[in-house]
Formats: sequence, structure tokens, C-alpha cells
Amino acid sequence: MIRSAFAKPAAAATAAFAVAVAAMVLAAGPGRAADPGVADIVHRTNLVSYFQGKDGRARVSMTITDDQGRARARQFTILRRDEADTDSLRGDAYRGEQKYYVYFHRPADVSKMVLMVWKHLTRDDDRWLYLPALDLVKRIAATDKRTSFAGSDFFYEDVSGRSIDLDRHELVSTTDTYYLIRNTPKDPGAVEFGHYDMYVHKATFLPIQTEYFDRQGRKYRVYRVLRVEQIQGYNTVVEASMEDLRTGSKTVLAYDRVAYDSDLPDNIFSERFLRRAPTRHLR
Repeated sequence: MIRSAFAKPAAAATAAFAVAVAAMVLAAGPGRAADPGVADIVHRTNLVSYFQGKDGRARVSMTITDDQGRARARQFTILRRDEADTDSLRGDAYRGEQKYYVYFHRPADVSKMVLMVWKHLTRDDDRWLYLPALDLVKRIAATDKRTSFAGSDFFYEDVSGRSIDLDRHELVSTTDTYYLIRNTPKDPGAVEFGHYDMYVHKATFLPIQTEYFDRQGRKYRVYRVLRVEQIQGYNTVVEASMEDLRTGSKTVLAYDRVAYDSDLPDNIFSERFLRRAPTRHLR
């Protein structure tokens, strides 16, 4: 995911981004008569961000660039499978339990490394990391979920998403194009941020930009969407970035071979397949 094509989400986008947004607006159909409440906005944003289709697959190219302009590249495949009916609106539960499988292809020092996540609704997520060089399966503690993912500016929690129940949500402002949602942790001691602001596109509920602030109110981390495409009827982020304003480091993710509803089998999301990759689903 790269640096935004616009200074502020409410400002004019570049031509390419504007075309993509226009296409999404047309696909979304007529707007609603009144703006939804903050709970509805947050739930719909979570649904669009993490629960489109019953499963998903993508090949991801990651580029990490430091403040000196030196770049490192990684490539991996990410697989996602939802439990039955998690992508339907069940009253107030716009989300459900999921499983993620992330397999690294290159470079050589991370080849065959695997991250697996089981997302839960009522307890901490389960996370495993397989390190092929040591032939070691390591459990990732809940306290480590906001640490670097594979040396990038993304955290483990960014990969599979943060539970909306962990934060309090406030609708700060509304423009013709965006909702500005402020999210404040219910347990401040469990995270490094004081709050984070999301700029949510009104027609599609995609979070176009997210800004993280420390406890002193200083912005230190920014996620930006660069490019969106409609794939199998789903508005899909295909390029975005995370930038650390303190270090000057930036990580760009570009998604390719995106597919939804591929009937991924449940058994590949198990410890058995950490050491023996399901190659048929990783091509």
C-alpha cells in the first residue's frame, strides 16, 4: 500500500485516482438520503476492508524504502478464508472469524516463511510464524501484534485488521466525499498510539487515508490508498502505502492476481501447512 496522490483526502485527487473514484461512485449507485451513524460507517468500512467475498487471494509485491532512498523488496501471497456467513450483515455484527495464510516467495532470506492468523471475535487472535531457516514454528504473542511485519512499516495487526471493538469511534466531520472518523483505544496501555483518524470514502466506504497520532497528539504514521480497481464486482485496493514520519521509512504494497470466492479449503489454514505449503493455491 504508497504515498497519497493528494495532500489531504478531501482535496482533489490525481487524474488516475479521480477516474477510479468516479467509477466506484457509478457502481455504488444513488447515494443514501441521509448520512449513516458512526457505528454503521465503522462497520461498513470494516466489511469493505476485510470481508469482501467469502475468501480472497492476492500476490503482493512489497517495497520498503528508508530515508536514504535505499529499497528492499519482498514478494508474498496472501490467502484469506471467512467462516460461513461472515460477509453478510447480521444485525450489528458486520464481521466474523477469519483465517489468513501469508507465504513469502522472495527474497531468499525470507523464502518459504509463513505467517498464519486466526481472527477471533471474543478473544485475542492466534498468530503463528514459520521460520524455515530454523524449521521453527513460533507463536506470536498478542502483545506483539503491533510490531513490524517482515521488517516493513506495516504491523502484524495491519495485515488482518484491528477489531473495531477495541476502539471508541467518533464522527468528527463530514464533507461531500469523506467521513472523518476518530478511533480512540479503550485500553490505551495496550497500543502505542493515542488515536487514529480514518478518511472514509462516502460512496464506497473504503478508508482512503488513516493517520496515527501518539499520546501527545503528534502524527507519526500514515496509511494511504493509491489505486483502486473493481475486481469481480468488489472495489479493491491494489496499491497503497504505510509511512513512518519519524524515521522517513515507507512501505508500498502492490496487489496482483487478486481473486475472490475461490473456495479455498479450510485445512490449508493449519499448522500442518506451515511447513508444507499448499502450492496449488499459491501460484
